[in-house]
Amino acid sequence: MTQGRIQTSRHQRQWIRGWPMGELVQDQSKDQGNSNRGYTLVELMIVMSIFIMVALLSQSWLTSQLPKWRLNGATRQVVSDFRGAKMQAVIQGNKHRVTFVDAHHYNILDDDNSNGKPDPGELLVTRNIQTDYIDVTLTSTNNPIFHPRGTASNLGTVTLKNSAGSKSISVGITGRVKVQSLVDRS
Repeated sequence: MTQGRIQTSRHQRQWIRGWPMGELVQDQSKDQGNSNRGYTLVELMIVMSIFIMVALLSQSWLTSQLPKWRLNGATRQVVSDFRGAKMQAVIQGNKHRVTFVDAHHYNILDDDNSNGKPDPGELLVTRNIQTDYIDVTLTSTNNPIFHPRGTASNLGTVTLKNSAGSKSISVGITGRVKVQSLVDRS
């Protein structure tokens, strides 16, 4: 026996040499006569049924999540408008008022002369929260005013509600806009 070499018998060498290539060549020769193979109807039906089940399960999950997404979107919209009014008050050097009209509408007034009323030449933007967020309603305890120094007065809390729950947006005296999720304890 020599060092570093493994001795094998003649039978083992034939099996090792012939195994991978011999079987591949043999399998290819069997399939040459039937080259038009495809998927059977049963295989296609199984794949389609799995696809349909996954689609149905995801559809029911998506519809259950829509109210939550609408509430979050409406909250982001109101917070964005509050922060935009504060920023514009600082940039322009005049008050910006946010007035809640009803459960679906609010106005943002660029009050150039600080009289608290929309006058000709002053920008008044009306937002309808129902346009993009169908089932969300809002209530407010007060109508905040943002001042040129970044502060706020007429501090209040806006509550947004739908079937997914409710969220509270509060405006602090420093002009900070804070969002909280409210827990239903009923």
